[in-house]
Amino acid sequence: MTERPADPASDLRAPTGHDEAMTLLLEGEIDLEGRMLDASNVTLVGTIRTGELEAECVYKPVAGERPLWDFPDGTLAGREVAAALVSEATGWRVVPPTVLRDGPFGPGMVQLWIDGDPEVDLAAFVRSDDPGLRRMAVFDAVVNNADRKGGHIIPTPEGHVYGVDHGICFSVDPKLRTLLWRWAGQPLPAEARDVLEKLTVDLLGDLGEQLHAHLTRREVRRTQQRVAELLRSGRHPLPSGDWPALPWPPF
Repeated sequence: MTERPADPASDLRAPTGHDEAMTLLLEGEIDLEGRMLDASNVTLVGTIRTGELEAECVYKPVAGERPLWDFPDGTLAGREVAAALVSEATGWRVVPPTVLRDGPFGPGMVQLWIDGDPEVDLAAFVRSDDPGLRRMAVFDAVVNNADRKGGHIIPTPEGHVYGVDHGICFSVDPKLRTLLWRWAGQPLPAEARDVLEKLTVDLLGDLGEQLHAHLTRREVRRTQQRVAELLRSGRHPLPSGDWPALPWPPF
């Protein structure tokens, strides 16, 4: 896990591990510092602190979501949390720790800020065979990610690859739109098949129940069907032809 380091003059420390990060996100006090002006929805950044922990975070209030023609109003924050739940179930940690909670402007998504590696050429990286990108491609197929731009991919100095901005996922209609088509039609790696088998079970149990707090029953059922179809075909999906395959702008 990578986050901006805590202020060296402070007694607070950065969280270590997923559990501490989740505790900080759920219980910490948010001190907003600015807004990301290039985001289509209101996206605020700041510091979050408890008595002993401190980190940078992203906060997207539900009240700041822009209405979309193909997703119900007020559901994007919940979809981000649903994506994080699926990410955690895979064990791949594609999505940074993410929660839904009250904030300075009402309920919204709060996510741990991740610093990317400034030495990485992102335009070249997204065309590479990095294993983290291939896992992300499978994850995006499961959650039906309609907007995997290059700017939503964060390679870290430690070599892990995170993905952010999952507000328009889990549509019941095929909407996969991504830069990660490098493996389209290729057989799924054994690791991916094992993860999908596990997801099949999890979606019928605790994970499915957790998703129902953020998604409709039909959306959860379609997620189960996408996992089943990936296992049936044994291959990375191909563009459907019924929906633009690439996001715009790509970065």
